[in-house]
Formats: sequence, structure tokens, C-alpha cells
Amino acid sequence: MIRQRESFRFDPWLLAAWLIPFVIYLTTLAPSVSFYDSGEFITAIYALGSAHSPGYPLFLLFAKPFTWLPFGTIAFRVNLATACSAALASLGAFLLVRRLVAATPCSDDAPFAGFVRNGAALASALLFAGSPRLWLQTNHDKPYPLLSFLVALSFLFLLRWREELLAGSEQPAWWYGVGFLAGLASGAHQTIILLVPAWLLFILATRPRMLLKARELLLTMAFALTGGAVQLYLPLRAAAAPHQNWGDPSSLSRFLWHILRRGYPEEPHGRDVSLLVKQLSGFSIPHEFGWIGLLFLLVGLVVCWQFQRPFAIALVASLLSFWAVIVGVFNPQPESIFLTEEFYTPLYLLAAVLIALGLHAVVSRGITMAERPERFSWQHRVLAVLFLLLLPGFQLVENYRPNDQHANYLAHDYAVNTLRTLPERAVLFTWGDSGAFPLWYMQRVERLREDLDLPHIPHLIFPWYQRELPRLGTAFNDVALEGEGTAEQIFMQLAARLQQDRPVLMDYSTRHSLTWGNPKPVPLGMVYWVPGGACGPWMSDGAGRWDLQALHRMGVDQPWQVDQDSDKAVMIEAYALLRDAEAALRAGQQARAEWMLRQVTRMVPAWQESVKRLRRRYNVAGAAGEGAL
Repeated sequence: MIRQRESFRFDPWLLAAWLIPFVIYLTTLAPSVSFYDSGEFITAIYALGSAHSPGYPLFLLFAKPFTWLPFGTIAFRVNLATACSAALASLGAFLLVRRLVAATPCSDDAPFAGFVRNGAALASALLFAGSPRLWLQTNHDKPYPLLSFLVALSFLFLLRWREELLAGSEQPAWWYGVGFLAGLASGAHQTIILLVPAWLLFILATRPRMLLKARELLLTMAFALTGGAVQLYLPLRAAAAPHQNWGDPSSLSRFLWHILRRGYPEEPHGRDVSLLVKQLSGFSIPHEFGWIGLLFLLVGLVVCWQFQRPFAIALVASLLSFWAVIVGVFNPQPESIFLTEEFYTPLYLLAAVLIALGLHAVVSRGITMAERPERFSWQHRVLAVLFLLLLPGFQLVENYRPNDQHANYLAHDYAVNTLRTLPERAVLFTWGDSGAFPLWYMQRVERLREDLDLPHIPHLIFPWYQRELPRLGTAFNDVALEGEGTAEQIFMQLAARLQQDRPVLMDYSTRHSLTWGNPKPVPLGMVYWVPGGACGPWMSDGAGRWDLQALHRMGVDQPWQVDQDSDKAVMIEAYALLRDAEAALRAGQQARAEWMLRQVTRMVPAWQESVKRLRRRYNVAGAAGEGAL
């Protein structure tokens, strides 16, 4: 029997499931670069290069068209791409719930039953959209929302396959679609492989003998390889030598080194019960959805077990699979557990689906127990939607302010302030990723201070990274190559060569990550002069360096939840200000010093006592110097 093609019909619920999260995200979106991997991701997207291992080719290709938009900075446009993918992931949750509740009993009044089902599906979309983990990633560039959308589609395909199978029609095309999505999703993040056991268990719970179909399994794997061909982007672009070419995966060995993350060797760590508890609690439903959300999740799991048992089994298997690899293999230590918490983002989408199933079950039960009219009125619809959307609405309101980063210029201003004060043709060595990546973005994308070189010390051991710094090519001659010296040794050798004709400096993290004898590095605002080279006239500028800096947006007292690296950046600026203020006081420049001290107390209110002690030491009144600078 040939099915007739259904005519297109506008679906306002479908539009709302994507549009509401997207509009909310627009109001909280970070306007520029952030800390952690943000600057490096944006630079790789802009240059169509390669990001850190495993490269994230799908995410780079997805975000690249957004850089062509005619408004906002490049960073804002990439952040907008992430917001779009997060809204798509919310839409994926909506589609999953609507399909899962299609067969569950609700009411004899078909229009009212459809209304309740759509309301529950919308609740799922808004629950996931308002979860702290997804929202935090959505404000700036992250690949996990895109991965979550593909995970939702894969489970949707499996549900469609099951429906067709139970209706008497085998449709292997849905298997092929899951395989293709799995391969494609590997270009967003490799944790997609952790869902393979869940997919297999879904098939086993539906009809075990289906896994004996060798032809279908082989074709599914072929489609997975087809989707995985997105990884070929890495060697193809590397062959063109783009500016951001992390790992240089132009050869097979370099490509495997890159995607297998061999640049991040891990030392074995011990295990104990307290560490295990912390690792397992990295996945936390109460943190994301509250204790009430956990209660409805359990209800939803019971309902799912009754009506969609293969899906319930797959969800439990997904969590166990993630725990087995993250806890059993990665074994993150307490200080690095937060890095693995992002991996659970797709599981929170599935958790939002279960919570929505629980909400739908409670509403359906209430309808069954109540005195049922033949047709439900608009008052009943209002009551139903209020109940369904109360929890997601509360979550959106509660999490809005901590995630409202529309005025977050901390990383942008930190990078601008650092680069503006450097002398011409300077070489600034950096250490931590958050100290380096915003500088990369400002220089390579926003074209600020292209006369500078910004070598990153941990990467100096890699020949591919040395090629990223062509103006230092001659200085790299005869230095230790990969495996023949530590990054610190190469840094010392390079600094000694470069100091002969260029100003050589280091950032705060480099200064405090290495052990220094005498002479010690000399502080110059937020950076330090590497000892051993000739001093230029730029070293005596003192407090005047702050004339070039934008400080009005720097501060730890922000409406959003400030991350550790943002907090550290503000502290670095405030500490340098405090130090230069004292130098200005010793030189008798009280007006300038007082302006600096006021900036310090504004940026870090907790330092007011230190500022007061400094004023008393030099007998300076707090009101002095109003209007200076």
C-alpha cells in the first residue's frame, strides 16, 4: 500500500520549541571571546583550521557560515552558532517526547489529549534549554549542544524504526540513519561512541534477532563511515596550511595522533571511595533540574518502562556507559572533574525527556481521576499547560541571571589590555590556555597588534606548532625538537636568542609556573620582562601604561556566574594596578595612584582593606585625585 504524502501544516508547537530557547539565549549571549577554549575555537573556525585534539571538524564547519553574518564581532557570530545548535537540541527533546507520548493514554477528547502531549513536549524542550549545563555552554562556543541535537535525532530514528517494525514493516533505513548520525557526530565530539551500547540494547529489547542481520549491520557501519568522512576535513585543510593548524594532521600518522588525543598523555592516578563519589556526582540531576525534577524523572522512567521499555533500557545503559568510561578509564582527579561534566550534556537532554514524560503521566492520571466532561474547555487547557510548564518556567527564571553574559567582556578586555601595552615587535610567552587563547583571537581574528609574536610555552616542543610562528623560524634553529627537550628548556633557549634584538616578555602564568633565580622577572603592568635582555625605554613608562587600558568592564562582582579563569584575570589586573599604584606613591604621583586604587576597590571589593592600609602607609586621603586621568 502506497502512503499518501501528508500536506504541510504549520505547527506552532514545533516553532515554539526552537524559537523560545533561541530568543532567550540571544538575550544572554556573550558578546565577545570568553576564557578556556573560546579564543582557540573561534580562531580555528575563522581560519578554517583545526582546533585542539580531536579537532571538532563538524563543529567548525557548522559555525563557519555564521562568521559571514553582517553584524557583531566574529566571536559573537560563533557564539550565535552555538545558541542556534542549543535551540536545535531543545527541539530534539521536544520531538522525542511527542513521539514517546503518542501511544500513552491521556483522554478520550482527542484535541485535548494532543494539547497535553504537545505541552509536555514543550516542557521537555524548555527544561533542557534552561538547564545550567547547557545554558553555560550556549553563551559561548561549545560543540556539545550540536552533539546533543544529533543524539536526539538518533534516538528519534530508533523510535521510528521500532514503530515501523511493530506495525509489520521492516525499515532498515532508520538504522542507516542512526549510523550516519553517529559518524557525523564524531566530528562534534567522540563521546558519541559511548551511546553505541545503548543503541544495541534498544534493538535487542525490541527484537533480538534483528542483530543477526549481517547485511543491515554492515550497511549501517558503511553509513557510519560515510558520516565519519567529516573527519577528512582535518587532513584536507591541514594540507592547505591554514594559520590555525593544531596538530598538523596532514599525514596519516599526524591525523591519528590528533584524533586519538595522543598529545594529552595522562599519568595513572590512585582511586578511593571519596574520589569515586565525586566522579559519579559529576552527573547530577538535582543540580540541573532540582529535586522535584528528579522525582518526575523517576516517574517518567517508570512510565517509559511500561510503554517504551527499549527506550528506558537504552537510557540507563547510556548513563552506565558514560560512567564506565569517564570514571573507570579517565579517572579524573578532583581538580579536573569539571572538565568531564560537559560530556554528560546529551544525557541531560534525555533526562529532560524523562521528566517531561513524568509530567505528562501525572496530568494524564489527574484527568483520569477527575470527573471528565465530554469535551474539555479552555480553562482545562490553561490548568494543564500551567502544570506542565511550571517547573521549566521556574528553572528558566532561576538560571537566567547566573547565565546572563550579554555584558561579559572580561576575556576581551583582558586580551586588549595585555596587547595594547606591549612594545613594538615584542615577543610575549604565555602558559595557560586561558591566558593565550583570547590573545590569539584578538590578534589573528580582530587583527590587533599583528606585529607581536605570542608563543605558547607548552606547545613549543611540537614542530607543527613551531611552524605556526614563522617570524621565529631562525630562532628555532638548533633548539631541542620534539622529545629532545622540555617546553621550559626550549622557552629558555628561545628567550636567550630573541633578547638580542627584540623585547621578550612573559604573562602572569609563566612568571608563577616556573622557578626563577636572580635576576628575577621585572613586572611591567600585567606582564613581566624576561631577565637577561637589554632594557628599552618602554620599561620606564610605569603607571602611564594604564592610560592605554580599558578597565571599566573589569570586575569580579558581575551578575553572571564568573568562572575561575575570569576571576583570575581580574585579579591579575587588580594586582598589577595595586603594585603600580604603590610605585606611583613612592614617586609622589598621588593623583595617579589614587585613581588606580579606586579602580582596584571597584574591580575587587574584597581588597578594600589592603587599599586602606596602602593609603595609610603613604598618608593619602581616599578623596584625593578625583577626576585624575
